Amino acid sequence: MNLIITGYGRMGRLVEKICLERGHKVIARVDKGGSGDYTDLSLELLSQAEGVVEFALAEGFEENCRLYGEAGIPVVVGTTGWYDKKEEIASLIKEKGGSFLYGSNFSIGAHIFFTLTERAAELIADIPDYDIMVTEYHHKMKKDSPSGTAITTGERILKGCPRKTKMQFDKLDRQIEDEELHVASVRGGHIPGIHRVYLDSPADTIEVSHSARSRDGFALGAVMAVEWLQGKKGFFSVDDFVKDFFKL
Repeated sequence: MNLIITGYGRMGRLVEKICLERGHKVIARVDKGGSGDYTDLSLELLSQAEGVVEFALAEGFEENCRLYGEAGIPVVVGTTGWYDKKEEIASLIKEKGGSFLYGSNFSIGAHIFFTLTERAAELIADIPDYDIMVTEYHHKMKKDSPSGTAITTGERILKGCPRKTKMQFDKLDRQIEDEELHVASVRGGHIPGIHRVYLDSPADTIEVSHSARSRDGFALGAVMAVEWLQGKKGFFSVDDFVKDFFKL
């Protein structure tokens, strides 16, 4: 496939490496910071490609989505910070007959972790002795917290354990409420990403964790996702891709 990479930072460069290893060609790198071949997308540029992988900042994301919709090109998006406009973007893509897949984490291993986490939350849902909490660790260069992966982890816990109804990301100067799920973030060093879920009772602690050794797994999953998206139309989440992947 002829692919375009939008956002040519660390993840964009890794995506390029994986694309080449899997026999694809990167025809353009688009980066608003000037690191790529172009600073802005255009319909003319998109018309030359068969797919797009985006790991960019949220700035200008809506305009990118309008162009993706107009071009009708398969696009995989790892950009976060726009989920409050998800319904609006979904309507745009569907109206234009586009092909769009988004996610906070494309690592296959991370999705095994999400599945195990949700199942663990289900198992303790009716056992009030067990509380549940999340911690996540990332390198000092990461510009946001909590991570998208931590938020997804929390969403899976809330789904599996109905007595937890909301996530709490802030430092607490009070006792946490029973219905709150604390998701704590730590930044420092060069950690690619560690996410841990603790199920704790007076008798014992159970831990479910995922530690990324590098970002390669995230990039590989994104390229596999754009391959999966070929020939499909609609607005998909990474869960749709992963469920199909495990079925195969």
